[in-house]
Amino acid sequence: MNFLSNNVKIKRPKKRLGRGIGSGKGKTSGRGVKGQKSRSGVAIKSFEGGQMPLYRRLPKRGFNPINKSKIAKINLDQLQNFLNNKKIDHDDQINLESLKKKKIIGKSYLKFKILANGNLTSKINIEADFSSVAAKDKIEKVGGVIKIKNLK
Repeated sequence: MNFLSNNVKIKRPKKRLGRGIGSGKGKTSGRGVKGQKSRSGVAIKSFEGGQMPLYRRLPKRGFNPINKSKIAKINLDQLQNFLNNKKIDHDDQINLESLKKKKIIGKSYLKFKILANGNLTSKINIEADFSSVAAKDKIEKVGGVIKIKNLK
């Protein structure tokens, strides 16, 4: 057959295995002799001859996002508790840096979010990366100010 010709429909006859010596594919049907690969139902998937397989050489990624940013979540009742225990001053602006300095939030956190669980009785000034709508309403109802950073 000439494969360089532009015949679109080239039909090749199917190999008929195990149909006698004269066919050229008789007896072992082109599988060689003995061994695992000559048996039926055996697939040596991703076996690389004892070399460390590719799927084990690469790091595990699974369901752990690579670019995940750690977000600290703080509820209003926790903030009120810190104010009552004098860990935070009423006059200071509360932001990520100030919370890290006072060791309320760990160093590894890159952003923080205000959540609305609990009640706030003190007037505070907060600069956060995120905030729930209910938390924003509760802070503004007490007379506090919340500024949300503009993030892309």
